[in-house]
Amino acid sequence: MKKILDNNYFDFILTNPVISAPGNDNITYLNNRHSLLHIPTAETNICELARYPVHTFPSLFTLNSTVNLEQTGVGEVQRNPALALFGQGVIVVIIDTGIDYQHPAFRNSDGSTRILTIWDQTQQEGTPPDTFTFGTEYSRETINTALNSEDPLSVVPSTDTNEHGTAIASVIAGTPNVLEGFSGVVPQADLVIVKLKEAKQNLKSFYFVPDNALCFQESDLMLGFRYSLTIQERFNRPVVTCFAVGSNQGGHDGRSPLSGYLNDLVLQPGIGISVSAGNEGNSQRHYFNSTPIEPFYNDVELRIGENDKMFAMEIWSHSLGRVSIDISSPNRESTQQIYPAIGDCRIFNFLFTPTTLYVNNYMFDEETGDQMILVRFENTTPGIWRIRIRSVENEPLAFHAWLPADNLISNQTFFLNSTPDTTITSPGNGIRQLTVTAYNQINNSILGESSRGYTRMGFVKPDIAAPGYQLTCAVPGGGYGSLTGTGAAAAHTAGIISMVFEWAIVKGNYRTMNGVNVSRLMMRSAVRSSSYNYPNNIWGYGRVNVASLFRQFSSI
Repeated sequence: MKKILDNNYFDFILTNPVISAPGNDNITYLNNRHSLLHIPTAETNICELARYPVHTFPSLFTLNSTVNLEQTGVGEVQRNPALALFGQGVIVVIIDTGIDYQHPAFRNSDGSTRILTIWDQTQQEGTPPDTFTFGTEYSRETINTALNSEDPLSVVPSTDTNEHGTAIASVIAGTPNVLEGFSGVVPQADLVIVKLKEAKQNLKSFYFVPDNALCFQESDLMLGFRYSLTIQERFNRPVVTCFAVGSNQGGHDGRSPLSGYLNDLVLQPGIGISVSAGNEGNSQRHYFNSTPIEPFYNDVELRIGENDKMFAMEIWSHSLGRVSIDISSPNRESTQQIYPAIGDCRIFNFLFTPTTLYVNNYMFDEETGDQMILVRFENTTPGIWRIRIRSVENEPLAFHAWLPADNLISNQTFFLNSTPDTTITSPGNGIRQLTVTAYNQINNSILGESSRGYTRMGFVKPDIAAPGYQLTCAVPGGGYGSLTGTGAAAAHTAGIISMVFEWAIVKGNYRTMNGVNVSRLMMRSAVRSSSYNYPNNIWGYGRVNVASLFRQFSSI
């Protein structure tokens, strides 16, 4: 088995230069900055892994949606004969849970597929894409052969058992269905699908994620985006990629490997990226404190539910000096102060509770230089846990704490004095990639679950708001349902980016248009309410409107 698939090997994201000789499967190239190094797990325990910097472990990502075109001006633009933009000549890439390629939403009127390729990272029986080492790539010709056979899955055995990827793809580019009142934003765009494999079990174990939780690892998303670049080169057409997944891990500052990757590439002509902001706004999984006067400590109260027996929490210091941590169980047993160190992991067992704590108080995270504390709970006793963060130098302190996102933890575990701000998930914290929040297009109110900015470093996020409430979508099996959340909003916006690329690049009006250009045009042309000041941490620069965007060109 290839090491990138083998649970007997850890995957570490390392900064290049890493030279991989032909046939050397110890290293997997990710991009110009990062590669994966595969290390045998052997008998390594949790604390022995502390010798590896925490930023080298890929973060875990979850889905950002749960399974109306006039609201954003799409219909107006498409009815205008001088524009009539439906995505023709543009390729839309969806990196997600796969697709039901047999669904009518992804087929032409003659029954043939609108999908150019599928890279299924979970299928190892076929041939991987060129320059990649795992998974199977299915071409348009192979997919059409499957559609014309009596047993399509015997030819192309790629499916979407989760429904999320199918739904996202249809919102962007689904073939219209009059009876269902359905159409994707750009129903003439071609589709490229990357079906993510699930995260390795050893990585889930490192982050104390339940075995049955669906999540994906950062490195596979990065490989998915690298695949989209090969598609752009192969077909010589503009590519728009939708990321409807997110992670609560990391410093929420746009400096993760994936965020940095997207941040650089969105400057290249013909590359558009739409990223969901996350659905953590009302989850109570974020805590922030600033203590400018004595006494220089703060007590955090964390309520842990009955079903959350294992999980991890990250605390990122925003202080001038160092901070220590002291954790007390519901019956007041304490770890005492744990001071920052380099490569140190402390294990704590309590006398009156079966809980075991693993605490890494990293003096600095190598990727950012900031102090970070990783706390992992095992066999956790439910109740109110108290966490004291104290300034070692007895001076003003500030810090953020985040719990895992989405299905990695139940809604019964939360901070008692949480804040909905600074909850944008990665890679939505990147500076240049377009980060999309969701609003209810029926009453023009923000969705309560939509994550809020700003980033931990104070950059404006989200950038734009788009419809994200019960959007009609395709579901596996040939049916239709609805999609809600910032993933739905990001999908809708990916369709709008595709319209702009069609006008600019395909039709030759501005051939060097890139993702940053589109983002700024959307921000300038957004609909803004007189009730708010803009930009703000809830709506960004306002509600996206593509008709207003094109009116900017007509007034030149």
